[in-house]
Amino acid sequence: MEFLNTSTEVVQDTATLTFEQLFKTHFKGLHAYACTLLKDDIMAEEMVQQVFCKLWEKADKIKIRESISGYLYRSVYHECVNYLRHEKVKQAHQEHSKHAMAHHYSAGPASGKVMMSELQQRLDIALQSLPEKCRTVFQLSRFEELRYQEIADKLKISVKTVENQMGKALKILRHQLVDFLPLLLILINL
Repeated sequence: MEFLNTSTEVVQDTATLTFEQLFKTHFKGLHAYACTLLKDDIMAEEMVQQVFCKLWEKADKIKIRESISGYLYRSVYHECVNYLRHEKVKQAHQEHSKHAMAHHYSAGPASGKVMMSELQQRLDIALQSLPEKCRTVFQLSRFEELRYQEIADKLKISVKTVENQMGKALKILRHQLVDFLPLLLILINL
């Protein structure tokens, strides 16, 4: 029984070493290839890493009938194409939402006032849901237009704490006001 476990460990160690060698051998070339497809260094790296993660997770199920290099390049190609398609869909949805909100907003003054009133109510509710320190930092920054250093001095906290609290506040507000983001974009551009 112990012999089996040792044998299994050796097989796993060998698989890990083989996978690591595969990664080291092919990563740079695959990354360069993905860069030519995406024109984005960071996303290219992400796509290549995803291909290797999928390969690792499904290693026992994947049957490669051609060269491993060909398989990897084809996988990176498909990963990049899927990413680009997803980005197009996201962009089309954003454009549609922006257009729909602009059309809805321009439907008449009464409609615009109702939407602005609803936005103000949702903003008030969202602000009240923030933790006290986040809300204070956000209000000082956005409504009193203080700089981070001024907020830090006023509240006797570090600038890093102010940055962290603003990040937390913006994340929460973005999540709670997601339905109104297209309207906010329109209002900002007016």
